[in-house]
Amino acid sequence: MNATKSNKSGRQTRRKSATLTTKVLYVEHDNNNLYMLKTRLERCGDLKVLAADDSARGCELAVTERPDVILMDLEMPVMDRWEAVRTLKKDPRTQNIPIIGMSAYAEASEREKAIATGCDEFDAKPIEFESLVATIRRVLAKSK
Repeated sequence: MNATKSNKSGRQTRRKSATLTTKVLYVEHDNNNLYMLKTRLERCGDLKVLAADDSARGCELAVTERPDVILMDLEMPVMDRWEAVRTLKKDPRTQNIPIIGMSAYAEASEREKAIATGCDEFDAKPIEFESLVATIRRVLAKSK
């Protein structure tokens, strides 16, 4: 995006506006999935991906890094599968960060449980990349 700006002599100059970067926290225990999706998301150009390989670390990073959105695998080691979502939504420092729950269990009941637990959205695995990016952008637009 270009912006027009007047300099001291009154002439207008064109400059590029800074690109806004969205900070995404991806919590995923499978290193192959983590690497693949992190790489693809960062190729979008405006997404910076932080990674955690377990739920407890994901909750810590959410507090310290304050991401714009969290992608949370719902089948994680260390914490009960719903406990991380509950923990993040109870904490005043993280409660307003949108969470997109992800699971290989694609039944409607899984989506309903994710939303009831505190996820803002749900996406089934295997991930359909373009759909996930659209979901991230939609959730971010709602949270502004």
